[in-house]
Amino acid sequence: MTPQTLIVLAVTVAVAAFVQGGSGLGFALVVAPVAGILDPSLLPVFVLASMIPLNLYVAWRERASLDLRGARWITVARLAATPGGLALLWVIPDRSIGLYVGGATVAAALVSLAAPAFAPNRAAYVGAGVVTGLTETATGVGGPPLALVYQHRPPAELRSTVAACFLVGEVASLALLFATGRGHAADLGWALALLPAIAVGAWLSRVVHQRIDARRMRLFVLVFALVSGTVLIAGA
Repeated sequence: MTPQTLIVLAVTVAVAAFVQGGSGLGFALVVAPVAGILDPSLLPVFVLASMIPLNLYVAWRERASLDLRGARWITVARLAATPGGLALLWVIPDRSIGLYVGGATVAAALVSLAAPAFAPNRAAYVGAGVVTGLTETATGVGGPPLALVYQHRPPAELRSTVAACFLVGEVASLALLFATGRGHAADLGWALALLPAIAVGAWLSRVVHQRIDARRMRLFVLVFALVSGTVLIAGA
């Protein structure tokens, strides 16, 4: 990885940490397409590993707003679907991973933009958990299904619950990826190297997260996802 590539990735990670720390979603939507363009081999381990410290921080910061009932159903379903996400990685050729990440990113953003308001129930929690388990393990992108479930709930509830669900799921996905030979230590090394960038983004989100306009931030994330996902598909 060249110094220029590392700088671009560090800036992207810092922006993504700020976005997710403030709005509750967006880290993978921002980072995965850029990482796929710069170096497809970073997916999905680098994205998953980078999110662990961020989600640990956000879940602790807003633990008072955590939706325990929803988090339990989502986590159970997400863990059950994790092997299916691994199976997708075995089916998808390495050279085509960028195309699938771009397609998943664009599709998730379009669904998030178009979905009507609804009150989440157990079926919604389970469905979001299953889809997240599949897509996050295979591509590193799993936030949109959870954002859809909580998009009309208070921002603090969305941030804390999504972070807690991600935290458990990311550890499970990484464990399975490494146990089956799909994970590599170098990807963890890059995640560790960019911890300062994650810390900067997380700190900035702490400063503004209670004042930020969550709707505008969400729209920004989804528009960015559409653009970057389209670029990734075009370059695949």
